[in-house]
Amino acid sequence: MSDVLELDEVTKSFPIRSSVLRRVVGHVSAVDRVSLSVATGETLGLVGESGSGKTTLGRLALRLVKPTSGRVAVNGRDVSRLSASQMRPLRRSMQMVFQDPYSSLDPHATIGSSVGEPLHTHLGLSGRERGTRVGELLDRVGLDKGSASRYPHEFSGGQLQRIALARALALNPSIVVADEPVSSLDVSTQAQVVGLLEDLQREFGVAYLFISHDVSVVSSISNRIAVMYLGRIAEIGRRESIIRQPQHPYTQALLSAVPVPDPARARQPRAVLTGDPPSPANPPAGCRFHTRCPHVMDVCRTVEPAPSVTATGSTVFCHLYQESGDDAVSAATSAAH
Repeated sequence: MSDVLELDEVTKSFPIRSSVLRRVVGHVSAVDRVSLSVATGETLGLVGESGSGKTTLGRLALRLVKPTSGRVAVNGRDVSRLSASQMRPLRRSMQMVFQDPYSSLDPHATIGSSVGEPLHTHLGLSGRERGTRVGELLDRVGLDKGSASRYPHEFSGGQLQRIALARALALNPSIVVADEPVSSLDVSTQAQVVGLLEDLQREFGVAYLFISHDVSVVSSISNRIAVMYLGRIAEIGRRESIIRQPQHPYTQALLSAVPVPDPARARQPRAVLTGDPPSPANPPAGCRFHTRCPHVMDVCRTVEPAPSVTATGSTVFCHLYQESGDDAVSAATSAAH
């Protein structure tokens, strides 16, 4: 399969300005030299704590914000430095589903107008032709065609997220970035929306970059999972490898915090992290996770870890899996199980 989305050493820094003279006094490194790809028809789950840079990475992927450095390519075309006018014809192939469906839809516009807007803007559809297509899209996401004449406040959160999906898929995009699309929904509705996403992917062949802080949700939909910490990727690999044999201490901690229905498993020791994540305005030297890592070594405090491919096939950025940390690998792995 070809890659529909490629990020190569992408960095995004935001300036910090003084409150009085508005001078730049520093920078926040929201995303720091991240490389990843999403293949056609694949779902890559992106998981991490709040403030890890997940949302910024999603916006970079769709060129809603320009990268400070690095390359972003969609369907093989570098979009990193294109202007707004140059990006316009490419917007059809990239869409986003936001966390809050209430704020992502115009409360003063009917559902038909919201879903039909991209059809008019990009395809020039109007009148009966646009109405027919809107009805087909609403029907595909499980809503009555008569919903087109109603307003957002008349729908539940789960229904609004279905409407947002219909709008995102109206132009048959190649890639959809779903940023916490089910976090505001109850558990049963979450399952319905995730099931719908999978059905639509099988039907349209669309690729997803699925962003969430919820490991359980990510594991239920993703083919591969990338774990992000303080602007960088800590580990990336196949879903089965990440969930069953996590390699990075941060991944192990995230997974150990997931509630499990089996009491026998729940009694197993958990990898509890101490302290809060450092400020992205002043990240620590070396491995960014070393201030909270239970397996920290001297090298972690000064040297950035290079990527290592582990026996599970995952790529992990951790000194435990390099020559300096070979002796600690078995201990770290045992702590995860």
